[in-house]
Amino acid sequence: MRTLKYSEYLKETERDYLYVSYNLLNPKDISRLDRIEYSFNDAIRIIKPYVKSRWNEQFKVVVPISLYLLLFELLILRQPVSEWLLISVGILAIIVGLMMFMEGLKVGLMPFGETIGYYLPIKAKINVVLIIAFILGIGATFAEPAIGVLREAGRIVSPDKAPILHAMLTYYAHLTVIAVALGVGFAVLSGLMMFIFGWSLKPLIFVCLLPTLAISIYCATDPLLSSIIGLAWDCGAVTTGPVTVPLVLSLSIGTAGVIKHHHSNKLQGFGVVTLASLLPIFAVLFLGVFIKAFMPLQDFGKTLSVNPVIQPYASTILQNVLTAMQAVVPLVLFLYIIQSKILKEHLTNKDIIIYGIVLCVLGMSAFNIGLSFGLSVLGNQVGSLIPSAYTFVETVKNSPLYVKELGLAICFVFAFFLGYGATLAEPALNALGITVENITNGAFKKIVVMMSVSIGVGVGILIGVIKIIFDIPIIWLITPSYIIAGILTIITEERYVNLAWDSAGVTTGPITVPLVLALGLGFANVSGALDGFGILAMASVCPIISVLLVGLYIQVVQKRRLKEGFNE
Repeated sequence: MRTLKYSEYLKETERDYLYVSYNLLNPKDISRLDRIEYSFNDAIRIIKPYVKSRWNEQFKVVVPISLYLLLFELLILRQPVSEWLLISVGILAIIVGLMMFMEGLKVGLMPFGETIGYYLPIKAKINVVLIIAFILGIGATFAEPAIGVLREAGRIVSPDKAPILHAMLTYYAHLTVIAVALGVGFAVLSGLMMFIFGWSLKPLIFVCLLPTLAISIYCATDPLLSSIIGLAWDCGAVTTGPVTVPLVLSLSIGTAGVIKHHHSNKLQGFGVVTLASLLPIFAVLFLGVFIKAFMPLQDFGKTLSVNPVIQPYASTILQNVLTAMQAVVPLVLFLYIIQSKILKEHLTNKDIIIYGIVLCVLGMSAFNIGLSFGLSVLGNQVGSLIPSAYTFVETVKNSPLYVKELGLAICFVFAFFLGYGATLAEPALNALGITVENITNGAFKKIVVMMSVSIGVGVGILIGVIKIIFDIPIIWLITPSYIIAGILTIITEERYVNLAWDSAGVTTGPITVPLVLALGLGFANVSGALDGFGILAMASVCPIISVLLVGLYIQVVQKRRLKEGFNE
């Protein structure tokens, strides 16, 4: 055996450097060499394409949205960007954090999800599967990057005007997160029971939706509870992020694959994301009712305090690292125990999995830091300046900048294209479009899926902004929207129903959620609205309606063509 330099190894084996970088650890390759020496430049050549592809993926999502906000502030609102250096560093931290987190998720957590999803329905009893699914739903929620946004969302809510909302976002923020997690847990449990017992998704939608609308209407009649409705419906959007959806779908598709005889449609695994969007809403509303009934309201204003957005750098970094570890490590330990003790499956590639878990923790830490210092600051800043387009804002000289009608039109156009562009850039939407086109044999084209969902989100954010501008009670918007969605659900084929209701989960990624929340809170703070919640709620229901309409159209066209074929 002889020692080769890395460059010689490349030349002799006639492989390009990228291929070698993925196969260097193959025992068959290493066994024929004592040692492979490579220089620093060689190492860079190996790592560069690996890092570049992952950097570009997040760069294409984060930077266009950030530039859209910055250019709108500079060119349309004609205002300088304050704290631009801090915002720039924050945006950079978000890109790096998401890049690390998503890669860590893929190599550190997803192998657990795929193994458990495949073997658990085969090796474990049904009751064990259901218990694990419930706990998995809870753990995945705590690991969602966007879940921490809820804590910052309470900083502009007045404890005098909305004491229960203020309490749920500050003093009882941990209970709010627990309520959301329990809702997701029960959603995953219900989704697996749907596959096991062959239930249709349509009845389950109404079983979840009707009580949620009922408790929302009840809360709307109570001045103290009415303020929590927007928060609750927005929480349904927060739950379906990059951790929950892949893990839940892995288990769901695995269960659906084992119990094939219960399924007449091809969209196996669809539906759980729908339930994970609805049940947390009910859980948060129920928590609000519970707090009003059993907690001392007179103490809220005295005992609650909200931390500033920008804390000392050292403490903020340490807090975010600890939060990330608390979110990721328990979930990993739970998944490891399930795989090794219950399924008795050997854990392969331990070093790579540990590498992925470390990336998850570091990535979530960097993402949260960037969120606090960058995207939330930018979103809040732009949101607080937008009203100056049509009304007087104390901090904006010469406001209103435009006549009222033109200023309002600018706000509406801005809101629509923010939702449309942000959704179209979501990688998960592109993946969904490809999947749907394949399983519907081209009846529902990928571009149609992407356009219908993106337009739906754009319209939803537009309606949410209108809600804040004119201070419309959110219940007046949610109730008719979900009634329309319910009617369309009844008359549309189940495969399109599954797609439409799950598509709402694709629209709310780790960038969209905190950005829209920060934008809404800033908007509400200046415009005088009670809170900035409700935008995400509308951004979730509107794509459901738009996809259902497209599905109904395709359904009608197919029936017409079939009828014409018979007549010929």
